[in-house]
Amino acid sequence: MASSFRKRWGLTWNIHGDGKTITPGQVVKPDERLAAPQTIGIGLQHVMAMFGSTVLVPALTGFPPTAALFFSGVGTLLFLVITKGKVPSYLGSSFAFIAPMVAATSMHSMAVASGGIIVTGAALAIVGFIVHKAGTRWIHAVMPPAVMGTILALIGLNLAGATTDGMVEVPLTTFGTTAAIIIAAVLFRGFLGRLSILVGIIVGYLLALVQNQIDFQPVAEAAWIGLPAFHAPEFRFDVLFLFLPVVFVLVAENIGHVRTVGLMTRTNLDPHNGRALIADGVATMLSGAGGGVGTTTYAENIGVMASSRIYSTAAYWVAGAVAISLAFFPKFGALIATIPVGVAAGAGIILYGMIGIMGARIWVNNRVDFSNAINLMAAGAGLIIAIADPIIDVAGMQFGGIALGTIAVLAIYHIMTGIARWRDTEPIEDEAAESTPVEPGQLG
Repeated sequence: MASSFRKRWGLTWNIHGDGKTITPGQVVKPDERLAAPQTIGIGLQHVMAMFGSTVLVPALTGFPPTAALFFSGVGTLLFLVITKGKVPSYLGSSFAFIAPMVAATSMHSMAVASGGIIVTGAALAIVGFIVHKAGTRWIHAVMPPAVMGTILALIGLNLAGATTDGMVEVPLTTFGTTAAIIIAAVLFRGFLGRLSILVGIIVGYLLALVQNQIDFQPVAEAAWIGLPAFHAPEFRFDVLFLFLPVVFVLVAENIGHVRTVGLMTRTNLDPHNGRALIADGVATMLSGAGGGVGTTTYAENIGVMASSRIYSTAAYWVAGAVAISLAFFPKFGALIATIPVGVAAGAGIILYGMIGIMGARIWVNNRVDFSNAINLMAAGAGLIIAIADPIIDVAGMQFGGIALGTIAVLAIYHIMTGIARWRDTEPIEDEAAESTPVEPGQLG
């Protein structure tokens, strides 16, 4: 009975080959594993791959890094159970949450931001239930590439202002961090090259250290062992619209992740799209309830799987357990919290720019035709509103640049399309392309 239960929920694995080597031309599938030493080793690689991005989000938003690590580990294990071990993935901190978290914290508190994270997770889980029953076709109708690319791009461009203080106040640290990330991305081969952001943060930290920009007093005062820095959420209706646009990005990232893993393992994982969305939604809700940040699937860990050809979910159980363990070292969390504004800004120049360009990449990959006035006006209006970043109060509710830009692109696209079809004036695109979802983990 116990064995049947474990197998049903993806908690058993067949040994691949002799457990030590991978046969040429084959891969270690999600329901397989290598021997314990090899499984632990690849699990630690997944920890290294997710680490830089996962701790950077709390560093940029002021949230406790230990709580973020704890809930990323718990969320990953929960994801593996809910998807029944069919979809290997690590759930790390999502960059899509940075802007609404910073805005909600500045207007109210971190507790209010946590409430927004919970609502976002709930909305994502609801979408997951619908996808589980009805499939994903309706998502592509609501968010064609012209719309999805714009939403992703406007989130990145909206964050540009967060780097201004670092560029003005500590330019050497800020631009030194940026330069280190850029150089590391092309200087190193293989796994270290994929950790260019982490390498850049370390270099920037050393630059800040020699300029006496870091206060180590909180590290000295922190205990070696203790509970993560949890805090309870608070719900305010007026900030919810700052967070809900993030759902669109999380949906696309999850669907893209499932499709990518399916292609790499030569397995049709589309039936698991709904469960993957539900799992990420529940993990995000749980994280928000305890003071963590919103989660998403990670392209960094896709890279580890691609290079190693090991897709075993057993390795992700190791990674999740290690992340949870790290969360119980308050001194470690205090050290992460000492990352100064210049380092955060320098990393932000690259990260936020990448988010914006990834939106443009969706346009390019799907051959979005901007000679089509519908695509052009919807995208242009959404981007300008998000970059201007106004805060508008409507009946006690606050709409920021991301929410307003998202509403604008969705409304303009679908209203213009509806009128054009009614009047038979819909532009004929030069090269129509089949809609495909955003690639996974682009926001961390």
